[in-house]
Amino acid sequence: MAHRILWASFALTPAAILGRFVFDLDETTLFVLAALALIPLAWIIGEATDQAAEYTGPGVGGFLNASFGNAPELIIALFAVADNLPGVVRGSLTGSVVSNILLVLGAAMIAGGDGRLDARSLRWQLFAVFGAVALIALPSAISWNGGSHERHSLYLLSIPVSVVLLIGYLVVTIRNLRIHRATERGEPSPEVWPLPVSIAVLAVATVATAFVSEILVHSLDHFGKAVGLDEFFIAVVIVAIVGNAAEHGGAVVIARRGNTTLATEIAITSSMQVAVFVTPAVCLLSWLAGRGLPLSFRAVEVVTMAAAAAFAAWVVWDGRSRRWEGFVLIGAYVLMVVAYYLS
Repeated sequence: MAHRILWASFALTPAAILGRFVFDLDETTLFVLAALALIPLAWIIGEATDQAAEYTGPGVGGFLNASFGNAPELIIALFAVADNLPGVVRGSLTGSVVSNILLVLGAAMIAGGDGRLDARSLRWQLFAVFGAVALIALPSAISWNGGSHERHSLYLLSIPVSVVLLIGYLVVTIRNLRIHRATERGEPSPEVWPLPVSIAVLAVATVATAFVSEILVHSLDHFGKAVGLDEFFIAVVIVAIVGNAAEHGGAVVIARRGNTTLATEIAITSSMQVAVFVTPAVCLLSWLAGRGLPLSFRAVEVVTMAAAAAFAAWVVWDGRSRRWEGFVLIGAYVLMVVAYYLS
């Protein structure tokens, strides 16, 4: 019955798209439609990733899920740059890093219970997040001394930082894929989808998620005014969560099926990709929109990203997943949301 409801709810995706671009529905209705439409999209991305992981193993499966799931995040960020919303872009990137490490990882551990983790892979990726935060802190710290966060000099400093981050992303990704290629052998069951079908479903679902996410972000300003939240809080919490709904839902669904290794790979890999790939890519591509985006994050953003990575490293270091650790991560995320609200 649950699967039938999920399949039927895919009708919400064209309904949201038609409502936005054809029928010009009011923004509150669009927000509700888009939010509901993301639920079945997250499920199908998780399902397709789980099927592909039968061939590739959990490490590469997590990489695939994070890669497809982060495509909407990149698209949303570039749309926001074009609309001259740099604070929203940086806030959503910060929120993505923090929510994936704490909220998604914690929810996956709670859903999956006690289990094994690939500690070696996760440690490398968390080290990459620490390195990204350290590099991002350079232009950010300069902006804390006063003046605009959008100074052209800060953007010029952000360019070499972005290049170094992208090089680091390639190094970490290649190393991890080699680790998993050497240690994992996919032995799919007879009922599993063919690998090309899994990849095709992931691609189509990602495109649909990008459209729906754009609709949701388009209606968030109206929603924020209605509930009395400021732009930064909306970006760092709401935009980040809905922009990563695919990873959020997919990781929890996979964890509930007992595949904690894949679920934790999805959460950490997604966070690493946002910090080390999506963030510098948005910075370098922002000139296409005519507005260079400096990597000048607020102090609370830099501190919470570093703290989230530290919490996650403490949890995964021994290679075991425990339900109580998931609750600790969720609690840490709630505290950081409070810090964003008060900042």
